Amino acid sequence: MIAILNRQRKSPIRTRAFERLLAALARRYRLAAPEVSLSFVGERAMRTLNRKFMKKDKPTDVLSFPLGETGPDGKFYLGDIVIAVPVAFRQARAKGHGLDRELRLLAIHGFLHLVGFDHGTGIEEEERKLHRIHL
Repeated sequence: MIAILNRQRKSPIRTRAFERLLAALARRYRLAAPEVSLSFVGERAMRTLNRKFMKKDKPTDVLSFPLGETGPDGKFYLGDIVIAVPVAFRQARAKGHGLDRELRLLAIHGFLHLVGFDHGTGIEEEERKLHRIHL
């Protein structure tokens, strides 16, 4: 199951579009019905998560929390992605594109971390491949 949670109020989020994006990514990486959540949060919530889990006392754009295991219920729990919408908004403006595009880029980046890609191990090249096929 793919769960999209909008925990911020300033920007509308097209949740169905993100459900479709994550479903397409799951198919691409041959994951049969993974349990994955994507949460959109504000800056304060992201700062708290970043401080607690990454030991950095500042907000960031995206965090991924991979699980990658099958639960006792037989479901495959891939993990969770959290995106800070205000940070994404500033990045989108700086890059000269819209918030929706930036949120898509961050969701893809977060998903790639869940399936095992990391900085320095090919995540950037994999992102380029995915953008070429227009998921």
